[in-house]
Amino acid sequence: MPDELWELFQRVVPEPPTRPQGGGRRRHGDREVLAAIIFVATSGCTWAQLPPVFGPSGPTAHRRFAEWTRARVWAKLHRLVLDELGARGEVDWSRCAIDSVNMRALTGGT
Repeated sequence: MPDELWELFQRVVPEPPTRPQGGGRRRHGDREVLAAIIFVATSGCTWAQLPPVFGPSGPTAHRRFAEWTRARVWAKLHRLVLDELGARGEVDWSRCAIDSVNMRALTGGT
């Protein structure tokens, strides 16, 4: 993973939760877990097929993915990357258009 992406990611990732009882296994580092998540997302493999070379197991990477998803890390990172690229003039905003509106679906319809 490029150092530049890692530096941006560190700005949006929440602090790891503390274990009030202490102890337990050492938590895998965020950088190695992020690399595992990126591998799964780009390779098309399943969490269970994650190669051991990444360090964390597939279930560990998936738990952290879910934890970061709940914390909206991906949306924050996406915005941060766009801001960085925009500040450098590397995004052609003239090609961006909003052509739809997202609306929450009603539940319990007839």
